Amino acid sequence: MAAMTQTVMAVLVQVWNLVRVTLVVPLLRLAIFLSLATTVMILVEKVFAGIVSLVVKIFSLKPEKRYRWEPMRPDLETGNLAYPMVLIQIPMYNEKEVYKLSIGAACCLDWPSDRMIIQVLDDSTDLTVKDLVKLECENWKSKGVNITYEVRNNRQGYKAGALKEGMKHDYVQECDYVAIFDADFQPESDFLMRTIPFLVYNPDIALVQARWKFVNADECMMTRIQEMSLNYHFKIEQEAGSSTFAFFGFNGVWRIKAIDNAGGWKDRTTVEDMDLAVRAGLEGWKFVYVGDVHVKSELPSTFKAYRNQQHRWSCGPANLLKKMAMEIMKNEKVSIWKKFHMLYSFFFLGKIVIQTATFIFYCVVIPVSVLVPEVEIPQWGVVYIPTLITVCIILGTPRVHF
Repeated sequence: MAAMTQTVMAVLVQVWNLVRVTLVVPLLRLAIFLSLATTVMILVEKVFAGIVSLVVKIFSLKPEKRYRWEPMRPDLETGNLAYPMVLIQIPMYNEKEVYKLSIGAACCLDWPSDRMIIQVLDDSTDLTVKDLVKLECENWKSKGVNITYEVRNNRQGYKAGALKEGMKHDYVQECDYVAIFDADFQPESDFLMRTIPFLVYNPDIALVQARWKFVNADECMMTRIQEMSLNYHFKIEQEAGSSTFAFFGFNGVWRIKAIDNAGGWKDRTTVEDMDLAVRAGLEGWKFVYVGDVHVKSELPSTFKAYRNQQHRWSCGPANLLKKMAMEIMKNEKVSIWKKFHMLYSFFFLGKIVIQTATFIFYCVVIPVSVLVPEVEIPQWGVVYIPTLITVCIILGTPRVHF
């Protein structure tokens, strides 16, 4: 019995050695080469974005200097009519914990009440929450705030469907601009005063994006790490995209004409804001990021919530790229550099490679290479470059407390 066991083990070792030499080693070397190549690509992108952000900071190239911007003031003859009519959309779905904060923040914006319409788009399925949100809207309405509570018969299209349905109301025709806040967003009171002038005085701008600030960043280790990553995204990546290509992929204050020009909201992906941004960008519209304007929001503080968010943020862009890759390449309204930025930097590298390649490299390739002595990963690829990438990300956050 022992001799048979030894024979079987010897055969298994021979088979493993054969498979390792003929199959595992070549595949692992290819995987290492691709992983190192993508790691270098990520580093180059991080360094480029960092240099752009640094130049903007050194030379004080704030958006107010790159574009025309003047403060909004009432006119002596027309009064508040000097202010454009702004629609504020707040899509909600069973937001029991934050509905008061988001509605209250929107209602307290420093903007003439007769030149602002707040639209709460409630898709809640919890009847108790639905009643609470409706009551909150009625309370603010009794205080003179121009707020409407809108519901629909179904949740078709989810958030994108709610936003699209909200744009169909007759009173929307009075508005030129629309500010979109998620249910956990709390804009600063001067948000409209500091963002709307970009749209008023620059007819080629479609979107003005503010910076997210996180009210629960210190709740746990997971939220602190998220804060560091997202601070880099807003402080460095969004700044670089806005300054060089006038394009990025998030929500903010939109010019309604630009939304209509781009085909409106679509529910074909889980990243409806990115979808709209790409289509508007392909129509030649410019986007502006204003990092000095802050909007408070919350980070996922549980693993389940974080996993769901990351699933949307990972699968949605990949699905959108599949749907729009050919349309981007064939587009004749924007420069080849902007198309290259969309396809390579924004989608391929920023939304796909960073998520998948890093996981494969650190969670698959490196552990497997330990079992295959014929394969060696160079130290610069497993230590130095990842360290430099991490340093670039850390520099994008104003403070990190561990």
